[in-house]
Amino acid sequence: MLDYKKTIEELNKLKNSDEKLFKNINSESAARMKMQNRFQTGVDIAKYTAAIMREDMDAYDKDSSLYTQSLGCWHGFIGQQKMISIKKHFGTNKRNYLYLSGWMVAALRSEFGPLPDQSMHEKTSVASLIAELYTFLRQADARELGGLFRELDQSEGAAKDAVQEKIDNFQTHVVPIIADIDAGFGNEEATYLMAKQMIEAGACCIQIENQVSDEKQCGHQDGKVTVPHSDFLAKINAVRYAFLELGVDDGVIVARTDSLGAGLTKQIAITEKVGDLGDQYNSFLDLEEVTDSDMNHGDVLINHHGKVVRPKRLPSNLYRFREGTGEARCILDSITSLQNGADLIWIETEKPHIGQIGAMMDEIKKVVPNAKLVYNNSPSFNWTLNFRQQVFDKMTENGTDTSSYEREALMDEKYDDTDLGKEADERIRTFQADAAKEAGIFHHLITLPTYHTAALSTDNLAKEYFGDKGMLGYVQGVQRKEIREGIACVKHQNMAGSDMGDDHKEYFAGDAALKASGEDNTMNQF
Repeated sequence: MLDYKKTIEELNKLKNSDEKLFKNINSESAARMKMQNRFQTGVDIAKYTAAIMREDMDAYDKDSSLYTQSLGCWHGFIGQQKMISIKKHFGTNKRNYLYLSGWMVAALRSEFGPLPDQSMHEKTSVASLIAELYTFLRQADARELGGLFRELDQSEGAAKDAVQEKIDNFQTHVVPIIADIDAGFGNEEATYLMAKQMIEAGACCIQIENQVSDEKQCGHQDGKVTVPHSDFLAKINAVRYAFLELGVDDGVIVARTDSLGAGLTKQIAITEKVGDLGDQYNSFLDLEEVTDSDMNHGDVLINHHGKVVRPKRLPSNLYRFREGTGEARCILDSITSLQNGADLIWIETEKPHIGQIGAMMDEIKKVVPNAKLVYNNSPSFNWTLNFRQQVFDKMTENGTDTSSYEREALMDEKYDDTDLGKEADERIRTFQADAAKEAGIFHHLITLPTYHTAALSTDNLAKEYFGDKGMLGYVQGVQRKEIREGIACVKHQNMAGSDMGDDHKEYFAGDAALKASGEDNTMNQF
């Protein structure tokens, strides 16, 4: 909680302690600047937001309706506008985070240009985006508080007290960021160094996946290759050490398993006795028993439970897992991670199906009762088709007549107003609440929604502005909606910091300040 009057009193004491040094400093102006810059460093932010996440995790354990959500953002301005909008519409930012997607960093923030999600972008670009996001969120605080301070100056009596209360109870736009470190960008030392940089930029929560780092693939691409548990746990340890070194003792680690869609491994795990973690990993390999006469030159053979077996090795020198073992591997991966330092788990699935997710979580919770899942509500899923097919299959199972529907063509617009289409839409609408309750999903995120919204809105504007509508295309489709819907950045000079700059000029130069917000500023039209 902020305390404006107390901050002024503290600055008055400081000013009185050295009248020469602080001769030209106005305590009230300095207090305003101090309150507009509440967080001094990224580590301050990481400590503050880690505590928020821990509180939210505890609340979810008691009540599954208190799940959390986020949207992926690829620029500080996008993250800022998201949090401003949430606060405007719902009055609070509680339980709402930001997600930093490695996919969007690769596609939009690399100096190489657009890249696939395969860990080819610069390592530093992730920490840079975290810092950028928090720069814009802190600016959102400063802008809103600046408006309240100007309102305070213009108010009297009870109205002034009401503004003062708003200032003292101001809710920051700074929220937790779940930040994607991919597969760690190298060995465990590389992972530690990158995690440290991300935390110093403000990250309280780091998500890491169990793929091999030098051949990492997007979770929705083919060709994914996992690593043995010991390799992955070393990287979880590296992230935890980075948190502890920087004093973020309650930092949050999300351990992601791509095993459901990963049919390959680069390494055979080290195992010392039957049933240990390495043995369990190797047990999922596609193995064939061999004799002396079956051995070929260059074969890799292992002693597996007293038998000599040959793992199926591909020309790429990768080893294949047995088909149908993905879910069992996800369950083991998740349990192992939670037992060895991870706080939350992430299971990358091929479709959004609560039954499938819930069944795996049920098995995990038998060992780790308070296991919680972060889930990717991915744009890589065809949500409409998937849910319509789920409803279709349920209707078929219940003996309902489905002859008027064609399962493989359910995306067709003609099904939009049918009973099936409406039920599917309702399931999509309640997916987050249902999955939080039935499948242990603590945090719902959409990895790259603003990638798609930017493309869609640009397409709509280009179609109209360069077409017959001309300037009316912009006015109708953008500006008029901004004004009527109360979008803050319609006053783009204010959003970019013009009014704050005027405040500062006045603090620094007094009546001599040359301010930009006079009557000739065209923003006054709004």
